[in-house]
Amino acid sequence: MKKIQALVTKELGSYFISPVAYVIIFIFLGVSGFLFFQILSYFNLQSIQMMRYPGLLDRLNLNDMVLFPFFHNVVVFFTFLIPVLTMRLLSEEKKLGTGELLFTSPITTTEVVLGKFFAAAAVILVMLLFSFVYPLMILIFGNPDVGPIFTAYLGLFLLGSAAASLGILMSSLTENQVIAVISAWGVLIFLLIIGWAAQSVGPTFGAVLQHLSILEHFQSFSKGIIELKGVVFYLSFIFFTLFLTQRVLDSQSWR
Repeated sequence: MKKIQALVTKELGSYFISPVAYVIIFIFLGVSGFLFFQILSYFNLQSIQMMRYPGLLDRLNLNDMVLFPFFHNVVVFFTFLIPVLTMRLLSEEKKLGTGELLFTSPITTTEVVLGKFFAAAAVILVMLLFSFVYPLMILIFGNPDVGPIFTAYLGLFLLGSAAASLGILMSSLTENQVIAVISAWGVLIFLLIIGWAAQSVGPTFGAVLQHLSILEHFQSFSKGIIELKGVVFYLSFIFFTLFLTQRVLDSQSWR
Protein backbone atom coordinates (compact mmCIF):
# COMPACT_ATOMS: atom_id res chain seq x y z
CA MET A 1 0.00 0.00 0.00
CA LYS A 2 2.90 2.37 0.75
CA LYS A 3 4.24 1.83 -2.77
CA ILE A 4 0.89 2.78 -4.25
CA GLN A 5 0.73 5.90 -2.04
CA ALA A 6 4.23 6.88 -3.14
CA LEU A 7 3.30 6.46 -6.80
CA VAL A 8 0.08 8.47 -6.32
CA THR A 9 2.09 11.27 -4.68
CA LYS A 10 4.59 11.20 -7.56
CA GLU A 11 1.87 11.36 -10.21
CA LEU A 12 -0.03 14.13 -8.42
CA GLY A 13 3.22 16.07 -8.25
CA SER A 14 3.65 15.61 -12.00
CA TYR A 15 0.11 16.86 -12.59
CA PHE A 16 0.35 19.99 -10.46
CA ILE A 17 3.99 20.91 -11.02
CA SER A 18 3.27 21.06 -14.75
CA PRO A 19 0.36 23.10 -16.12
CA VAL A 20 -1.56 20.00 -17.24
CA ALA A 21 -3.97 19.70 -14.31
CA TYR A 22 -4.48 23.48 -14.06
CA VAL A 23 -5.33 23.81 -17.75
CA ILE A 24 -7.78 20.89 -17.69
CA ILE A 25 -9.48 22.12 -14.51
CA PHE A 26 -9.67 25.68 -15.87
CA ILE A 27 -11.22 24.52 -19.16
CA PHE A 28 -13.72 22.33 -17.34
CA LEU A 29 -14.74 25.10 -14.94
CA GLY A 30 -14.95 27.65 -17.76
CA VAL A 31 -17.15 25.56 -20.04
CA SER A 32 -19.33 24.18 -17.24
CA GLY A 33 -19.72 27.69 -15.81
CA PHE A 34 -20.77 29.04 -19.20
CA LEU A 35 -23.35 26.26 -19.59
CA PHE A 36 -24.65 26.77 -16.05
CA PHE A 37 -25.22 30.50 -16.41
CA GLN A 38 -26.79 30.12 -19.85
CA ILE A 39 -29.28 27.58 -18.49
CA LEU A 40 -29.89 29.72 -15.40
CA SER A 41 -30.47 32.83 -17.54
CA TYR A 42 -33.05 30.96 -19.60
CA PHE A 43 -34.76 29.82 -16.40
CA ASN A 44 -34.88 33.41 -15.12
CA LEU A 45 -36.36 34.57 -18.43
CA GLN A 46 -39.07 31.93 -18.19
CA SER A 47 -39.75 32.93 -14.58
CA ILE A 48 -40.31 36.57 -15.59
CA GLN A 49 -42.63 35.53 -18.41
CA MET A 50 -44.64 33.22 -16.16
CA MET A 51 -45.14 35.96 -13.56
CA ARG A 52 -47.85 37.22 -15.87
CA TYR A 53 -49.67 33.94 -15.30
CA PRO A 54 -49.45 33.11 -11.57
CA GLY A 55 -51.06 29.72 -12.13
CA LEU A 56 -48.05 28.59 -14.14
CA LEU A 57 -45.44 29.48 -11.49
CA ASP A 58 -45.92 26.13 -9.79
CA ARG A 59 -44.45 24.49 -12.87
CA LEU A 60 -41.09 26.15 -12.29
CA ASN A 61 -38.68 23.62 -10.85
CA LEU A 62 -34.96 24.30 -10.33
CA ASN A 63 -34.03 20.63 -10.50
CA ASP A 64 -35.88 19.92 -13.75
CA MET A 65 -35.18 23.21 -15.50
CA VAL A 66 -31.65 24.10 -14.33
CA LEU A 67 -29.75 21.30 -12.62
CA PHE A 68 -30.95 18.39 -14.77
CA PRO A 69 -30.07 20.14 -18.10
CA PHE A 70 -26.79 21.36 -16.57
CA PHE A 71 -25.59 17.88 -15.63
CA HIS A 72 -26.70 16.39 -18.94
CA ASN A 73 -24.81 19.02 -20.90
CA VAL A 74 -21.71 18.83 -18.73
CA VAL A 75 -21.40 15.04 -18.58
CA VAL A 76 -20.33 14.51 -22.20
CA PHE A 77 -17.78 17.34 -22.19
CA PHE A 78 -16.47 16.16 -18.81
CA THR A 79 -16.09 12.58 -20.08
CA PHE A 80 -14.05 13.68 -23.09
CA LEU A 81 -11.67 15.74 -20.95
CA ILE A 82 -10.59 12.73 -18.92
CA PRO A 83 -8.48 10.98 -21.64
CA VAL A 84 -6.47 14.21 -21.95
CA LEU A 85 -5.72 13.79 -18.25
CA THR A 86 -4.60 10.17 -18.60
CA MET A 87 -2.93 10.08 -22.03
CA ARG A 88 0.59 10.57 -20.64
CA LEU A 89 0.42 8.22 -17.65
CA LEU A 90 1.96 5.18 -19.32
CA SER A 91 2.76 6.29 -22.87
CA GLU A 92 5.19 8.91 -21.54
CA GLU A 93 6.96 6.26 -19.47
CA LYS A 94 7.53 4.27 -22.66
CA LYS A 95 8.64 7.24 -24.72
CA LEU A 96 11.15 8.47 -22.12
CA GLY A 97 12.41 4.98 -21.41
CA THR A 98 11.52 5.23 -17.71
CA GLY A 99 9.02 2.37 -18.03
CA GLU A 100 11.74 -0.27 -17.91
CA LEU A 101 13.17 1.28 -14.75
CA LEU A 102 9.72 1.44 -13.18
CA PHE A 103 8.80 -2.15 -14.01
CA THR A 104 12.15 -3.57 -12.88
CA SER A 105 11.91 -1.79 -9.52
CA PRO A 106 10.42 -3.65 -6.52
CA ILE A 107 6.87 -2.71 -7.44
CA THR A 108 4.29 -4.87 -9.19
CA THR A 109 2.45 -3.91 -12.35
CA THR A 110 -0.79 -4.02 -10.35
CA GLU A 111 0.60 -1.39 -7.97
CA VAL A 112 1.72 0.72 -10.94
CA VAL A 113 -1.73 0.59 -12.52
CA LEU A 114 -3.52 1.36 -9.25
CA GLY A 115 -1.16 4.22 -8.44
CA LYS A 116 -1.72 5.83 -11.83
CA PHE A 117 -5.48 5.31 -11.60
CA PHE A 118 -5.85 6.71 -8.07
CA ALA A 119 -3.82 9.80 -9.04
CA ALA A 120 -6.12 10.45 -12.02
CA ALA A 121 -9.20 9.82 -9.84
CA ALA A 122 -7.89 12.36 -7.31
CA VAL A 123 -7.60 15.04 -10.01
CA ILE A 124 -11.11 14.19 -11.21
CA LEU A 125 -12.38 14.63 -7.65
CA VAL A 126 -10.69 18.05 -7.45
CA MET A 127 -12.35 19.08 -10.73
CA LEU A 128 -15.77 18.11 -9.43
CA LEU A 129 -15.25 19.78 -6.05
CA PHE A 130 -14.37 23.08 -7.70
CA SER A 131 -17.37 22.85 -10.03
CA PHE A 132 -19.69 22.36 -7.04
CA VAL A 133 -19.71 26.15 -6.69
CA TYR A 134 -22.35 26.30 -9.45
CA PRO A 135 -25.06 24.13 -7.84
CA LEU A 136 -24.03 25.66 -4.50
CA MET A 137 -25.35 28.99 -5.79
CA ILE A 138 -28.69 27.31 -6.44
CA LEU A 139 -28.66 25.87 -2.92
CA ILE A 140 -27.95 29.31 -1.40
CA PHE A 141 -30.40 31.40 -3.43
CA GLY A 142 -33.00 28.76 -4.32
CA ASN A 143 -34.74 25.78 -2.85
CA PRO A 144 -33.90 22.76 -5.02
CA ASP A 145 -34.07 19.11 -4.05
CA VAL A 146 -30.61 18.38 -2.62
CA GLY A 147 -30.60 14.64 -3.31
CA PRO A 148 -30.23 14.75 -7.12
CA ILE A 149 -27.29 17.15 -6.82
CA PHE A 150 -25.19 14.77 -4.73
CA THR A 151 -26.22 11.66 -6.66
CA ALA A 152 -25.38 13.43 -9.94
CA TYR A 153 -21.92 14.23 -8.61
CA LEU A 154 -21.50 10.63 -7.53
CA GLY A 155 -22.48 9.56 -11.03
CA LEU A 156 -20.03 12.04 -12.57
CA PHE A 157 -17.22 10.72 -10.39
CA LEU A 158 -17.96 7.09 -11.27
CA LEU A 159 -18.28 7.93 -14.96
CA GLY A 160 -15.10 10.00 -14.89
CA SER A 161 -13.23 7.20 -13.12
CA ALA A 162 -14.44 4.73 -15.75
CA ALA A 163 -13.21 7.06 -18.51
CA ALA A 164 -9.88 7.40 -16.66
CA SER A 165 -9.42 3.63 -16.47
CA LEU A 166 -10.10 3.39 -20.21
CA GLY A 167 -7.65 6.23 -20.88
CA ILE A 168 -4.95 4.43 -18.88
CA LEU A 169 -5.56 1.26 -20.89
CA MET A 170 -5.16 3.16 -24.17
CA SER A 171 -2.04 4.84 -22.79
CA SER A 172 -0.53 1.42 -22.03
CA LEU A 173 -0.87 0.34 -25.66
CA THR A 174 1.25 3.08 -27.25
CA GLU A 175 4.06 5.51 -26.54
CA ASN A 176 2.34 8.22 -28.57
CA GLN A 177 0.11 10.39 -26.37
CA VAL A 178 -1.94 11.66 -29.32
CA ILE A 179 -2.77 8.11 -30.39
CA ALA A 180 -3.63 7.26 -26.78
CA VAL A 181 -6.12 10.11 -26.40
CA ILE A 182 -7.70 9.65 -29.84
CA SER A 183 -8.11 5.91 -29.22
CA ALA A 184 -9.78 6.61 -25.88
CA TRP A 185 -12.10 9.16 -27.52
CA GLY A 186 -13.06 6.63 -30.18
CA VAL A 187 -14.03 3.97 -27.64
CA LEU A 188 -15.85 6.54 -25.48
CA ILE A 189 -17.87 7.79 -28.45
CA PHE A 190 -18.89 4.22 -29.20
CA LEU A 191 -19.89 3.60 -25.57
CA LEU A 192 -21.82 6.88 -25.46
CA ILE A 193 -23.89 6.30 -28.60
CA ILE A 194 -24.31 2.52 -28.42
CA GLY A 195 -27.58 2.98 -26.55
CA TRP A 196 -29.08 4.78 -29.55
CA ALA A 197 -29.17 1.51 -31.49
CA ALA A 198 -31.33 -0.14 -28.81
CA GLN A 199 -34.55 0.96 -30.52
CA SER A 200 -33.62 -0.52 -33.89
CA VAL A 201 -32.88 -4.05 -32.61
CA GLY A 202 -34.86 -6.63 -30.69
CA PRO A 203 -35.82 -6.03 -27.05
CA THR A 204 -33.29 -8.52 -25.69
CA PHE A 205 -30.30 -7.24 -27.66
CA GLY A 206 -31.54 -3.67 -27.18
CA ALA A 207 -31.43 -4.11 -23.41
CA VAL A 208 -27.85 -5.34 -23.70
CA LEU A 209 -26.84 -2.30 -25.77
CA GLN A 210 -28.47 0.06 -23.29
CA HIS A 211 -26.65 -1.64 -20.42
CA LEU A 212 -23.32 -1.16 -22.22
CA SER A 213 -23.92 2.57 -22.67
CA ILE A 214 -21.89 4.50 -20.09
CA LEU A 215 -24.25 7.46 -20.47
CA GLU A 216 -27.40 5.42 -19.90
CA HIS A 217 -26.39 4.57 -16.33
CA PHE A 218 -25.85 8.24 -15.52
CA GLN A 219 -29.54 9.00 -16.12
CA SER A 220 -30.69 7.57 -12.79
CA PHE A 221 -27.92 9.36 -10.86
CA SER A 222 -28.98 12.72 -12.33
CA LYS A 223 -32.56 12.06 -11.18
CA GLY A 224 -31.54 11.43 -7.58
CA ILE A 225 -31.65 7.63 -7.82
CA ILE A 226 -28.68 5.43 -6.97
CA GLU A 227 -29.31 2.17 -8.79
CA LEU A 228 -27.19 -0.81 -7.85
CA LYS A 229 -26.83 -1.86 -11.49
CA GLY A 230 -25.33 1.53 -12.34
CA VAL A 231 -22.79 1.38 -9.52
CA VAL A 232 -21.92 -2.24 -10.39
CA PHE A 233 -21.54 -1.34 -14.08
CA TYR A 234 -19.07 1.49 -13.47
CA LEU A 235 -17.06 -0.47 -10.88
CA SER A 236 -16.97 -3.53 -13.14
CA PHE A 237 -15.88 -1.38 -16.08
CA ILE A 238 -13.08 0.12 -14.00
CA PHE A 239 -11.94 -3.27 -12.73
CA PHE A 240 -12.01 -4.84 -16.21
CA THR A 241 -10.07 -2.06 -17.95
CA LEU A 242 -7.47 -1.86 -15.17
CA PHE A 243 -7.11 -5.65 -15.32
CA LEU A 244 -6.52 -5.43 -19.08
CA THR A 245 -3.96 -2.66 -18.49
CA GLN A 246 -2.14 -4.84 -15.98
CA ARG A 247 -2.07 -7.73 -18.47
CA VAL A 248 -0.75 -5.44 -21.20
CA LEU A 249 2.07 -4.22 -18.95
CA ASP A 250 2.90 -7.77 -17.90
CA SER A 251 3.11 -8.90 -21.52
CA GLN A 252 5.36 -5.95 -22.40
CA SER A 253 7.67 -6.56 -19.46
CA TRP A 254 8.23 -10.14 -20.63
CA ARG A 255 9.39 -9.04 -24.09
